[in-house]
Amino acid sequence: MIGKKGLYVLLILLLGFSLVLGGCGGSQQSAPPPAQEGGGDAGSAKSEWPSSLTIGSASIGGVYHVYAGGWAQVIEKVTGITTGVEVTGGPNHNMQLVQNGDLELGMVTMGPAWEAWHGEGDWTGGLEHRDVRVLFPMYNTYSQWWAAKNSGIKSLAALEGKIIGVGPAGGTSGTYHPRILELLGIKTTNRLAGLSDLVTQHIDGQLDANSFASGIPVAGVLETAAQMDIVLFGVDGEARDKVVAEWPYWSPATIPASAYDFLNEDVETIGIWNMAIGHKDLPDDLVYEIVKGVFDNHDDMVTTHSSAIETVPENIVNNTWMWMHPGAIKYFEEQGIELPDGVYPPEYQK
Repeated sequence: MIGKKGLYVLLILLLGFSLVLGGCGGSQQSAPPPAQEGGGDAGSAKSEWPSSLTIGSASIGGVYHVYAGGWAQVIEKVTGITTGVEVTGGPNHNMQLVQNGDLELGMVTMGPAWEAWHGEGDWTGGLEHRDVRVLFPMYNTYSQWWAAKNSGIKSLAALEGKIIGVGPAGGTSGTYHPRILELLGIKTTNRLAGLSDLVTQHIDGQLDANSFASGIPVAGVLETAAQMDIVLFGVDGEARDKVVAEWPYWSPATIPASAYDFLNEDVETIGIWNMAIGHKDLPDDLVYEIVKGVFDNHDDMVTTHSSAIETVPENIVNNTWMWMHPGAIKYFEEQGIELPDGVYPPEYQK
């Protein structure tokens, strides 16, 4: 039997031992966890994710603006990050905004992207936009031209001496359609503006014809067709051969008759691929979740705009030269897709 004095000593010893254990536990808890290195599976902690994101789109009325809205909803769904859509001048402008860090995300066609990447064209100021990274393939951009059926305009050649809408400055059509007309020796008066403004001008009779380069269908084409009977035509025949020879990032493409209810047959033209882009400093794990989320929610993207039917992982191979974000590379390699050597950026670590 332990006496009162012995019991008292035992309680003192037990209390002291518990204090020692408590002190050790506190010391271990306060030690910071080891910092994770960037790249690969480690990525960055969610605490390092931005609190909001903004996607650079294009003018209201075009596919970019609609597509960006669907993409923003997917990002919010899979990451919980509030994501907005900003109206911009299109691909050229988006390359500049993402390069400068003014926007985290954007969308480009590969022609303007090529010029920005290499610092070609007056609009780049000679700056090579090498802080921009490809995230995933979007869809093919189709060069589309339309006029009132009673105008007699049914081809590019018939545009000689006419007033033509060519889309917004900085957009794909605003950049390339005037160049295409010049290359083909077709003299026109070109109007640069947002597509919705150009559609209004066309309906009001201020334009002889309109044009845009985008996925299909184009809201502006549908709006015009609802107001008047129109003819849709493209860059075809010898004109197409000449354009593709001059700018290899354009390729032959076909607008199916099913794209618009007023078409009775397919329309031959040229196309150029679109890619989603982001700044190179976006966390790898965030980009991975965004890319995975887009493909996991493919039906939602197609519901937003039917052009997203082409937003499938296999189409990433249409980019052979522009660096991809490591977070995106991880996703595509998990899908067993062999990526071209030219898309791996300097910061990528296997």
